[in-house]
Amino acid sequence: MPNNSARLIAHNAICSIVLEKQSLSESLFPNDEAEISFAKSLVFGSIRFYHHLNDIITPRLKKPLEKKNLDLHCLLVLGAYQIIYTDISRHAAINETVEIAKFIEKPWAKGFINAILRSIDRDQKVINESTHYSHPSWLVKNIKRDHPGSYENIFLENNRKAPMSIRIHPSINREEFQKKLQKQNISSQVSDIAPQALIISEAVNVLELPDFKNGSCYVQDISAQLAAQLISPEKGDYILDACCAPGGKTTHLAELCPEADVIALDSDKVRIKKVYENISRLKIKNVTVLEGDATSKDWWDKKLFDKILIDAPCTGTGVIRRHPDIKLLRKIKDISQVTKTQTKILENLWSLLKPGGLMVYATCSILKDENENQIIEFLSRFKDARNEEIEIAWGEGTIGKQQLPEHSYDGFYYAKLSKKQ
Repeated sequence: MPNNSARLIAHNAICSIVLEKQSLSESLFPNDEAEISFAKSLVFGSIRFYHHLNDIITPRLKKPLEKKNLDLHCLLVLGAYQIIYTDISRHAAINETVEIAKFIEKPWAKGFINAILRSIDRDQKVINESTHYSHPSWLVKNIKRDHPGSYENIFLENNRKAPMSIRIHPSINREEFQKKLQKQNISSQVSDIAPQALIISEAVNVLELPDFKNGSCYVQDISAQLAAQLISPEKGDYILDACCAPGGKTTHLAELCPEADVIALDSDKVRIKKVYENISRLKIKNVTVLEGDATSKDWWDKKLFDKILIDAPCTGTGVIRRHPDIKLLRKIKDISQVTKTQTKILENLWSLLKPGGLMVYATCSILKDENENQIIEFLSRFKDARNEEIEIAWGEGTIGKQQLPEHSYDGFYYAKLSKKQ
């Protein structure tokens, strides 16, 4: 492994995301390398600003790269990110990135990479003075249409690093836990709207959190923590958490009311394993996990639910700051596909809800077709459905509430529907 192993690791990960369409996940990084933290920062930054960097690089190419050499484009993205967006010395950013060409068995490209990166460095002032949202054009168009007064701030927030928020177990006093964090030099802030939430000032390894292994807390954005609050589980409730993996909202429901009976449903075998892991760590006793498709009834035992939470599949456009690869992996065609699935889930699960029951619909999207428009259409078709006001000082809207991404909150949408008796 070369001295600049972090850049080699980062380049491999960027190629996996850009060329092989893999998700940006822990699996892209080896477990035994000392420079993983630096490598991750390079990957997240390069992917976060990929569209801007691509538009800087492309005009500087005399001709398009052949398919077999597209890994060199990823190398240029890595180098350009360091030059434009970091305080890494220009010497290191250029020279050590150029050296990667040798380790990917393309030493002939060193001069080419060097020339392009030095050209970018020379033009840095002009580049920095130009406006670029660094989002795909289809997403820019959709966000501008749906949020004409807020789109610039959305793009700005999407290109920032997300804060780390945790949910403290309800048996633990939040202020006492905050003091424990402070003793470990971990500063935090309480949330006004989520009674168990703390916002960690600087992200830390979860194992640094007091008693994490024994279930003291769960890493979860404040917006997502509101789901269980809206369901408000009570003793004797029979509750369905549909599309539940990895189990954040499931475990929250179970923690808030151990006397409720929670059914956790998901169709993804791999992700269901995470649900079991989280249930085990948090010592949850009142959850039954089922593998099943929320658009069908073949898993259902014919017993109607008092409350249903639908954590609906979506484009994830509200959590881009956490998952910048969404900007590369999502396509405009995904919107119509995902809205069709959402419609099927809503229609199917509505029939499993008791008269007088409550359904909460949630997405981590900011696109109206997946959110407000979806619920308006549902209400027009199901006359026994009634929109309930969400009385939380979070988000805006009358048919559900839409929170746009901002420092303390991921972009999220909730609708609360009751079934007439």
